[in-house]
Amino acid sequence: MKSSYASGLCLALIATLTACGGGGNANLDAVAAAVAARTTTGSIASTPKGSIIDSKVTQQHSTADVDTAMQSLTTSAAGATPAASDMHIGAVESRAGDAICGVTIQHLTYSTLDPQGAPATATTALMVPNGTSADCTGSRPVLLYAHGTTTLKSYNAADPAKTPEAMMVEAYYAAHGYIVVMPNYLGYDTSSLSYHPYLNAEVQANDMIDGLRAGLAQVASDGKAQASKQLFIAGYSQGGHVAMATHKVLERDHANEFTVTAAGTMSGPYDLVQFGDDITSPDGTVDIGGVLFMPYLMRSYQNAYGGMYLQPSDVYQAPFDQTAPTIFPTDTPVSTLIANGSLPNDPTFRLLFGPGGLLTDSFRNAYPTSNFRAALARNTLLGWTPKAPVALCGGLDDPTVYYSNTTSMRDDFATRGLKVPTWDLETRSTLPEGKDASDIYDGFQLAKLKAGKNWEMKYHGELVPPFCHALVRGFFAQAMAKQ
Repeated sequence: MKSSYASGLCLALIATLTACGGGGNANLDAVAAAVAARTTTGSIASTPKGSIIDSKVTQQHSTADVDTAMQSLTTSAAGATPAASDMHIGAVESRAGDAICGVTIQHLTYSTLDPQGAPATATTALMVPNGTSADCTGSRPVLLYAHGTTTLKSYNAADPAKTPEAMMVEAYYAAHGYIVVMPNYLGYDTSSLSYHPYLNAEVQANDMIDGLRAGLAQVASDGKAQASKQLFIAGYSQGGHVAMATHKVLERDHANEFTVTAAGTMSGPYDLVQFGDDITSPDGTVDIGGVLFMPYLMRSYQNAYGGMYLQPSDVYQAPFDQTAPTIFPTDTPVSTLIANGSLPNDPTFRLLFGPGGLLTDSFRNAYPTSNFRAALARNTLLGWTPKAPVALCGGLDDPTVYYSNTTSMRDDFATRGLKVPTWDLETRSTLPEGKDASDIYDGFQLAKLKAGKNWEMKYHGELVPPFCHALVRGFFAQAMAKQ
């Protein structure tokens, strides 16, 4: 349901706007403008963003600890049969190589702003390399990493044993000399926000930047490591979108504070409006995970802009109109949500429309001129030109975040004369030259073959990530060598 703030805005603007649940976009624009005005006036402007509220060391890992953890992760993923489970990003095998550095992991709580510009708190993992190798000492590069979609309210990257994607990031980057800042995002862990502003580009970017400020301040305060001026940005899935948005906002608004060295974004939904068009069209194909993504999007945009619906039944079929509006994030297992009727009974999470589906036919029919489509367009990342090098990675057969998002981003950059490396793990000719890239290509094809009939359910969450991370880390090494 709507936040009280969004509801208040609708009441205040109703004299000049169409109803909040209407099909036009004027209301969305006006609500967003009012929110933007609020974020730059009053006490909000003086809120110290990125300040550390609390910090604590949570774990100390040796190189052997990191290697053992990755071995455990990949063994588990290789043997698992996908089913209705809590969404996460993992790896069927590791391309990280042996750990070079030990890693100290800290949990930080920091100040930021919610989508209405009000003070809020969020948390981040801070991973700091240690050891005697030259790769672990002296001035170290910084990686700001954005994680993929998770249903878990308690998601905490400072506990890699419970968060496979954080374990991967530790193994690929922190254990190879990067200082890593990996925010959990607003709405997760112990954040003060009761919901997650999912794929709200500006809000998530600023949350990431505040987490970066807190992480760098903690490194400086501890005095045990030194952060260099080399700043890298990466992210996977939802995190691909968040990383791209963060890169954009850093260069647009914070060039005097930060200089991005390079960015590597992986399997992200950059072209949200086209993605939405493809899924909702009568002859479109719903992506694996669509039933999980839609409640996140609807709640995020309803709270940020208003106007997604007047009442949940405008969007959700019964009985899901009683459960879906506030269902995520949650620590209730997704399998339990399906079993108790809170979500459609479909382990592929594709049952968006039709009998037993999540969404109403009226929503689908009204989609082309809806405020929801306008919100997707507002958060689509086409149309900007990065100054720092960017690489894109994904897999052509991705059934969850369609690879067309990656080609749309690539082609959009090209319209302004920017040619970016765009790696499709299904096509060897798109990968870099050399044996390492050939090994990555061959390894991916073999992993996909081993997945057998489960390849579709494993593709986005476990097959693609380890290989794209290997390519991105190589890209970052090249960027460092050029400086």
